[in-house]
Parts: sequence; structure tokens; C-alpha cells
Amino acid sequence: MKDDDKKSNVFFVVAMIALSALDVFCWFSVVSGRPNLGAEAYFLDVGQGDSELMAFPGGITMMTDAGPTDAVTHSLEKAVPGRRYIDLAFITHPQADHFGGYDFVLDHYGVGAFLYNGRDDDPGVTAWTSLKSKIAAKHIPLITLSAGDRIHYKNDEVDILSPNSEFDESAELNDTGLVEMIRTEHFRALFAADIGFNVEDWLVANIKDFRADILKVPHHGSKYSSGDALLRAVDPAVAIIEVGAKNVYGQPGAATLARLASSTRAEIFRTDKNGNIEVHSEGGMLKVTREK
Repeated sequence: MKDDDKKSNVFFVVAMIALSALDVFCWFSVVSGRPNLGAEAYFLDVGQGDSELMAFPGGITMMTDAGPTDAVTHSLEKAVPGRRYIDLAFITHPQADHFGGYDFVLDHYGVGAFLYNGRDDDPGVTAWTSLKSKIAAKHIPLITLSAGDRIHYKNDEVDILSPNSEFDESAELNDTGLVEMIRTEHFRALFAADIGFNVEDWLVANIKDFRADILKVPHHGSKYSSGDALLRAVDPAVAIIEVGAKNVYGQPGAATLARLASSTRAEIFRTDKNGNIEVHSEGGMLKVTREK
């Protein structure tokens, strides 16, 4: 997508959902009633796929990916019972284990806007075309983000670190995944999509302050991701691997687990073993709650 088209789309979304411009845009929620607590990060058990939910003070919710199936709706209900509105929904890249569950989310939840990397790859994947049609039919804005874009909400912000122009046209879709650095008042979280060593190395070389308290481990713990350089630069206290039990890919890889152990001080949690995982700050310390 051309830069002019992208800027036009961003402006359209801002106008349509009555937001004020701050970098890319700011947003507010029509949902109320949530206590004024700090931000909470949920890593949803969706089988072999990714899905994260950020809950910000004031009831703001920001979802990243939705796994491959309707499992996401059950995990969402466990994480935020009774909630039926998602302010922002990210699709990191158009692969089914990241977007498939949104088809079911849209049957049960209102969504303020969808954000993605602008790629419409593999027209043979009818589920992707179907999801985009469903989003359009519900008149939900769909906008493109890339490296350098930023979202603000009060004292919290989300920086898009990748893809840049070097990666957004890559033939390898995993290179194009939206990488989010989420900065809240009490913690920082890096959601690293399915990136591999090449994108990791670019980030380490080009992002000045890459530290994060929480790392969503890239690509379900693939042996081709989570290099030592990335892990040392991020230096997480908590690392979450979103992965399906007994998956055919052998994820997480033994080499990745070894690198996490040797290059970080992180406590490691896995959705295949722990179910839904929730992380928040309490008394200046990160607290992790597991479903199992």
C-alpha cells in the first residue's frame, strides 16, 4: 500500500470513530465500568496459534491475533468475562493461526477497528478473503500500520517496530509480522509475532532501547527464532510461549528453550502447559496468574 493511501486510511478511521490524532491515532472506549487498575496482559490459550489481549485502565482492550479457531472465544470469556467489545484488534500477518479466530470473535464481540500490515497474501486462502469481507460488512475500519507508527492512550503507548520497508514486501510472510512494543506505567511488553533471526537482528541493531519486562516469544518458540542477541537485548523477566500441545512442528524447539535459559533471567510460561496466562504489576513486581 502506498504511503498516501495509508495516511488516508488512518485519517478515515480517526474521523469515523471520533478519535483525536496523536502520531497514528488515539482511541477511547465506549465500554465503561472497569476499575482504575494498571494494565494487564493476557496470553490466550488458542491451541497452535497466537492471541494476546491487553486490558488498559478505563476498560480499553487491545487484542493481537486470535489463533486459528473458535477456541479464542472461550479463552476471551475466561480472561475478561462479560466483556463484549474490543477497541483495537491487530492481525500481525495473514496466516490462519493468527487471524482465523477473528471470524468467531466477530460473531460475539464488537470491534472498534482492525489493524494489520497491509499484506493480502495467498488469495487461495479463502478464510482471509472471507474475514476481510466480514470486517467490511460490519463497517469496521481496517487500516495498515508499519514501523514508526505509534498509538497513545493516556500514559500508555504502543510502538510498531516492524515491518519496515525492508521487510514489508518480503516473500516470507513471517518477516512482515507487526512487532509491538507496549509501554505502560508499570511494565513493558514486546509482542514479537512470528519473526525470525533476520528481523530480530535488524531490530537489535536499530532500536535503541529494546528492553521489555514481558516477551511474547517469537513464532511459538521455533528453533529459527529467539536468537541470543534478541534475548539479551530484551532481557525479559517473563517469557510467554504460545503453542499447541503436541504440535507437529516440534515447538517450542529445544534450542530455543536453551537460549531462553542461558541468555535471559526469564521465568518461562507456555499456553500448552499453563492455559491462559495473565501478567500484571502488583507492588512494583510482575505477578503471573496461570489457568493451570
